[in-house]
Amino acid sequence: MVEHVLITGGAGFIGSRLAARFVEAGHTVTVLDSLISQVHGDDPSTTSPLLRSLDGVAEVIEGTVTSKDDLRRAINGATIVVHLAAETGTGQSMYEIDRYVDANVGGTAKLLDILANEENSVRRVVIASSRSIYGEGAYRTEDGRTVYPSHRADADMAAGDFDVHVDGEGPLTLIPTDEQSKLHPSSVYGITKQMQESLVMTVMPTLGKEAVSVRYQNVYGPGQSLKNPYTGILSIFSTLIRQGKAINVFEDGLESRDFVYIDDIVEATFLASTVPAAAGEIFNVGAGTATTVLDVVAALQKAYGVEVPVTVSGQYRLGDIRHNIADTTKLRELLGFTPHVTFDEGVKKFADWVLTEPIEGDSYDKSLREMAERKLLK
Repeated sequence: MVEHVLITGGAGFIGSRLAARFVEAGHTVTVLDSLISQVHGDDPSTTSPLLRSLDGVAEVIEGTVTSKDDLRRAINGATIVVHLAAETGTGQSMYEIDRYVDANVGGTAKLLDILANEENSVRRVVIASSRSIYGEGAYRTEDGRTVYPSHRADADMAAGDFDVHVDGEGPLTLIPTDEQSKLHPSSVYGITKQMQESLVMTVMPTLGKEAVSVRYQNVYGPGQSLKNPYTGILSIFSTLIRQGKAINVFEDGLESRDFVYIDDIVEATFLASTVPAAAGEIFNVGAGTATTVLDVVAALQKAYGVEVPVTVSGQYRLGDIRHNIADTTKLRELLGFTPHVTFDEGVKKFADWVLTEPIEGDSYDKSLREMAERKLLK
């Protein structure tokens, strides 16, 4: 069956690759994207390789999910919607609260309102959720029970204690977080992603339509924005290394993330959009391995063949989690797919691509100043 796929936020890092995957499989694609300068530059038609990659691939509509008129234009004829459009950035979300809620929650509500009240041909919506809705991940106690630690206390981190704790328990061991785990986001961004997912998974079945959620871990790879200081540490550290600047590692450098390569994200999302068995389901999408920040720094310096000074400063950001890795059993069992690009392989591909790109101006320091001014960076 040939599908007409609408990808909101489809000119971005993930969406542009996903559009090509759908077209490769014989489907047609429409993209709705606001083409913000933080991602696409001041003149997207000339400054955005992601946008140019959609030439001949998809119809691109410049518009926003916060406009019902733009959504109506984009939804026309669509049978599947992959809802990627969202403001991203854990730190920034803590002080640009209205913008994040308006785009992420309000935009999703407008999309669903149209599907509920106006004629359309959409039969499935896939919502791009996030590991951030879990807050801290799952841990095992010394006697084998699974617990979900609360957000870390400012006072503990100020004293240099960055580990997670549960009252009355001894040392905890990190374990993979499955889809049934407790949801307790620790940032405005995480709260909005949880609300997006809840809206889609609740409303769509009442309309007789299908809903699927994909909870992404930390996505990286070629095409990731090197301009946007909220896209993740691989881009940030790459820019610093190429500029010969020192890297400031927060906390003790042993905080970890589950880094998942862009090709694995695209394939998992494509399957979640097209496989009948995915209907009504929620899937974690991650590599299932923990990589520390110090591991990231070492891998990038090796990939670029450059060493810069590295300081483990003990600074920390309120709202950051300590660890979270994905249990991808459900993705494998229902969709027959397991993300397979290792971090070492992915970093090499990412670095090879970065070296073909111009060295971008560093806006990372500005983002840190904004957080420090609001006492969110300590």
